[in-house]
Amino acid sequence: MTTVEITRFRVPAERTDALLAARPGMLRDFQADRAGFLGARLIQLPADEWLDIVFWGSSEDYAESRRRGANLPGIQTFFSLIESVISMEEGTTTDPDQP
Repeated sequence: MTTVEITRFRVPAERTDALLAARPGMLRDFQADRAGFLGARLIQLPADEWLDIVFWGSSEDYAESRRRGANLPGIQTFFSLIESVISMEEGTTTDPDQP
């Protein structure tokens, strides 16, 4: 099983292009700095809301990432564009052939 981080957040429409431009830098920083980072999917929802689904090797990997926060420039840039976090949850996958 894989640990899944699910974050729902709001970004004003005028920041959408900047958010999408910042995403690759955030992912590069996660790959370089976060043990257990397996990948992520960003989903645009109605009403300026987004869902970020991040896959981690373990709950401990996710907890360590949260402890590190926005410690690198690519992560800082992406996070700075978020107006508000609506919710954050942790779960696990149940499909044995998927990450």
